[in-house]
Order: sequence, then C-alpha cells, then structure tokens
Amino acid sequence: MTLQTDPDALRALVLSEKDRPQPISRLGYFCAPFRPRSGPLSDRVIKIYRSPGDAETLQRLVSCHADYVAALIAAGVALPDTEMQVVNTPAGPVPVIVQEALPETSLMRPLMKSESLEQTLVMMEGAGAVIATFWTAVQNSDTRIGFHPSIRNFAWHEEKAVFFDTFPPLIHYTRAEMGRMLLTYSEKRLMRLVGPLLQNTVTAIQDEWYSPPETLVGLVGSACRLRPDDAAAYLDWGRDFTRRRMQPWAEEALAGLDRPPRLPGYWTGFRKILGLQGEPNI
Repeated sequence: MTLQTDPDALRALVLSEKDRPQPISRLGYFCAPFRPRSGPLSDRVIKIYRSPGDAETLQRLVSCHADYVAALIAAGVALPDTEMQVVNTPAGPVPVIVQEALPETSLMRPLMKSESLEQTLVMMEGAGAVIATFWTAVQNSDTRIGFHPSIRNFAWHEEKAVFFDTFPPLIHYTRAEMGRMLLTYSEKRLMRLVGPLLQNTVTAIQDEWYSPPETLVGLVGSACRLRPDDAAAYLDWGRDFTRRRMQPWAEEALAGLDRPPRLPGYWTGFRKILGLQGEPNI
C-alpha cells in the first residue's frame, strides 16, 4: 500500500502553520511531528524538516530516504506506510515525511512505564526480534546501513513492535556525512551553532546506530532507565535474548549487559543543553 499523498493538500498544510494542531512531541531532535485534526491528511503524521540549502543535497536525501524505507521493509521491519515529499515554500523547498498514523496509545515508551513488568518483557521481546531480524538480514549488505531501534522509536500495535523512525535515512551516507547531517537538520539552533566546534563528538552520536550489539544494548539500557526498579529483569532478558537471537554479535552484546547500560556522557550533556528528555519522537 502507498500513501498517495496529495501534494497540494500537503503544501497547504505546511504553509498554514496557524491551522496545525499542537505537535505530538516537541522534544524530538530533528522536528516536532504533528497529526492534522481534520482534512485529507488527518490519518497521517507530518514531519517537516529544515532545508539542507541546495537542490542536489535535497534530492539525495529524498533518494536515500526512499532506499532506506525499502531496505527496512525488505529486512522484515514492520513500518507504517511512509514517504518523503519536497514541499516548496517561500523560504525554499523543504523535505517533509508523511507517515500513516499509529494510535498514540500504542507508543512503546509510555507503555513501558505504565504496563506490568510481564507485559513490558513481552514488548521487549518484540522489539528485540525486530533488531535481530534487521541485522541478520543486512549483515552481508555492501552498503553502509544503520538502525536506531530505541524504545521511543517503537509502537506496540496489534501485538507486535512497529518501528516508525526513518530520519535521518541511515543508508549510503558515510560516517562523516552522517555526522554533518546531525547538524544540518537539527531543529535546535544552539546545536547548529555549537555543534561544528564539537564535530568529532557530534559525529560519534551515530556510532551505536551502525553496531548490531550496541543497538540491542541500547534497547536494554532504555528499559533500565525507564524502570530502574526492574533493571535486573531487563538485564536478564537482554542476556537471554542475546544468546538466543544475537549469536554473531553475542560476545560484544553480553559485555555491555553486565550492568545497566548508560548513555554516553557527551550525549546526556547535549540532551540537557537542548532540552531533550527522550520523549517519543514520532
């Protein structure tokens, strides 16, 4: 199924800021996604990003995004129908992602906080299965491809984990290029001003997204931080899951699960400066 988004309706929505509802989350790093209250796009989530500044870079972004969506689906990742369009505005063309909306009640992060421990372990198993399936599918890929399966990027919908974060498209770009993208598309002006002075540090943020064991360790770490009283249960689950499903990367993953994983200090520092608190970035 394709979304078949009407470009005129999308442009009207992008240009009419006064008609937009409050963003679903203001704490995303790249943008504040929203869902229209009514109209032909009311069943979609809209994500408007900054313009990269030149047509060639923008066209590459659109092409890589299409390739990344296709790669995720080919790797067995459950993903809502998702597309990127370019919308012309008075300030220039901007990239906009349009995505089939999932129920807000299905977002995994709040469910991890409100559900029973037993149910959260079911959800962790579902999310872990997505991670293992993805990395197994792409392990022999001849292109650089990554994955950012944090709890806030999943929904628990129809008894399965559904991933919904396709930006930035983690395919084809080199490490250095992706590091620059983290600044180019950041919604936070402070990050764009300060980031270039700390480019090596900013570039390192992405490394977990390209490491199979670190993505699994990161998932467990998120659960431990959300429910510290249950950290031992999540660590036990993580070690068991690693032995069952992450064999090619088990040794490295197990080394990161001997205690509750913590976020790197540089990233927690950036998050505090930018006001990011880990809310769902849908």
